[in-house]
Amino acid sequence: MIKRSKTRVISVGNVRIGGENPIVIQSMTNTETKDKEKTLTQIISLKNEGAKIVRVSVKDNRDVEVLPYLIEKSGIPLIADIHFDYKLAIESIRKGIAGIRINPGNIKDEKKLIEIIKEAKIKNTAIRIGVNTGSIDRTRYKPDSEGMVYSALDFIKEAEKLGFYNIKVSLKSSDIKNNIEANRLFSQKSNYPLHIGVTEAGPLMISAVRSSIGIGVLLLDGIGDTIRVSVTGDPVNEVKIAKEILISLGLMNGIKWISCPTCGRTSIDVEKITLELMDSFKNFDDINKIITIAVMGCTVNGPGEAKDSDIAVVGGTDYSLIYIKGSIYKKVENFNIFKELKQVIESYFLS
Repeated sequence: MIKRSKTRVISVGNVRIGGENPIVIQSMTNTETKDKEKTLTQIISLKNEGAKIVRVSVKDNRDVEVLPYLIEKSGIPLIADIHFDYKLAIESIRKGIAGIRINPGNIKDEKKLIEIIKEAKIKNTAIRIGVNTGSIDRTRYKPDSEGMVYSALDFIKEAEKLGFYNIKVSLKSSDIKNNIEANRLFSQKSNYPLHIGVTEAGPLMISAVRSSIGIGVLLLDGIGDTIRVSVTGDPVNEVKIAKEILISLGLMNGIKWISCPTCGRTSIDVEKITLELMDSFKNFDDINKIITIAVMGCTVNGPGEAKDSDIAVVGGTDYSLIYIKGSIYKKVENFNIFKELKQVIESYFLS
């Protein structure tokens, strides 16, 4: 088991973050927020995929005006992403937003930041301090791990002077090493919950690789209370990758899929069977534990993986063996593997 860092517990709407609460998956819409129907559709898609909190861009007053509609219809805590104009943050709070994300590097006037904090305190609106190397105040801080950390800590000091503590922090860089160093350093200096991710991580496959490294290393260290995978494109993919990272590390319940890479010994279509099974069970969301399902192409590593899995199939020349909890359950003909294995999995879930 991964031993998580003990962090302060805060609330974003009805979602509790930090402490022993589950790690929360977040994402962000890429629609024009003022197009409220399109934005709502994307929020619902992210919610249905497994996001617990969704962030929306607030660039002007027209975006602010649709927030009550989105808050009411989405049924999920929303965060307003604010840059440059502090008045948009204040108005978003007054409209009932669950949280705001501000970057001290883009709102540099301390008096304006204090006005935001005062308004957030009245409504108990969560504030995410989002420090990125690309937008850090370079007149005060270096664009490195230490600079990011001290930018966040200085903001926290001002907030605490006003008696405000409903804060989470994100320290992000497109440089994975810098990103990891910043979060490790902050975790040593403060117990505020951390939202982790690799910013500007790129298109789907590249993002999956970079995010798995940057987020995975920190989670293995016990660091991270919420995560966002940054993907260029459809944000629903962000949630899919985030879920896979958490399940793979044993930090979230769900199906852990195992399949061999195939080789000249492979006697069944491992890829086809695995993908069809994954598609069949993609909507099984109410799983209260981690279930391991293995699809193995031959008898080299197959029996060993089968013994360590809840359900498995090990391919043979004409027939394959289905295992349940490490013991052989039945022999099946290869042409019928998918149907037989699907039935076994369904019975396992329903039992």
